[in-house]
Amino acid sequence: MDAPSRTLVTGATGLLGSELVRQLVEAGVPVRIFRRSSSDVSILGPLVDDVEHAVGDLRDARSLLQAMDGVSNVYHAAARVTFGPGESRALHEVNVYGTGNVVNAAHRSGVDRLVHTSSMAAFGRPAAGTTIDERTRWNDDEQRSAYARSKYESELEVHRGIAEGLDAVIVNPSLIFGTGRKGHGTRRIVDAARSGWARVVPPGGSNVVDVQDVAAGMRQAMERGETGRRYFLGSENLSWHEIIGTLARAFGEAPPSRTLPPALLKTAAVVSETVSFVTRTRPVLTRDHVRTSTSRLEYSNERARSELNCSFRPFDVTARRIAAVLDGA
Repeated sequence: MDAPSRTLVTGATGLLGSELVRQLVEAGVPVRIFRRSSSDVSILGPLVDDVEHAVGDLRDARSLLQAMDGVSNVYHAAARVTFGPGESRALHEVNVYGTGNVVNAAHRSGVDRLVHTSSMAAFGRPAAGTTIDERTRWNDDEQRSAYARSKYESELEVHRGIAEGLDAVIVNPSLIFGTGRKGHGTRRIVDAARSGWARVVPPGGSNVVDVQDVAAGMRQAMERGETGRRYFLGSENLSWHEIIGTLARAFGEAPPSRTLPPALLKTAAVVSETVSFVTRTRPVLTRDHVRTSTSRLEYSNERARSELNCSFRPFDVTARRIAAVLDGA
């Protein structure tokens, strides 16, 4: 009797990938994860023994092809996320070239479907006051970060694969919150609010979403998403005052009281980038960070709700969930 077909997850040792693995395992899906030999698997906890491990690298096409042997569905959630200057090449190698390798391996292996995790950063930027959704077109003339460009170009790789016969769907999460790993991603924002030190915030905002809802949305996209279609997975459009304030109150801390002027942030970013260049370290703050944190964009999740039947919890529910986990740790 043949062994049941596997579902492959890349990026399983990150915030989103680990939550997706948890949901799949709990649903009885046989899971194989694709990871580097040096990956820290601690975020998976006891799940690390409940999944198969395929070791390789997104830049190694052969290792991906081997990982997809006997696989029916692929969730590609691995990516490099950085906004530091001089990161364009590394971002392209992992996010664009690596996605191209995933697409090629999936096509050659005859997988049933690929769900590619992109980002809201891959959407275009319309005129002020216009709501952004999956139809908002990218404009090459826009001043965008190397990360945003790499995610947009990764989607082009997926569309190339579709043109060659691959069945694939794209999801575009907003800013994802969960407990995660200390010192990584939005956990740094959570810990700043938890410590009570986040009393000053940028003037902009972002769309935010719970990691559990994104993972559920990815599973819905695998089940019912339309081939070649994008689905924005985001909950609420909030200011940084609201985001940090909601987190702070969940931990019993005071909300932020002041807003940093954009000019001061830009000056600090230039200084930070200069210091990082001289010391060959990663900058604490970059000009791309400033452009992102001082803007206030509005996003619509209507397509995901109507076509995938997704639901997204309010951010205050997410904040209380995170606080309950971390304060109970």
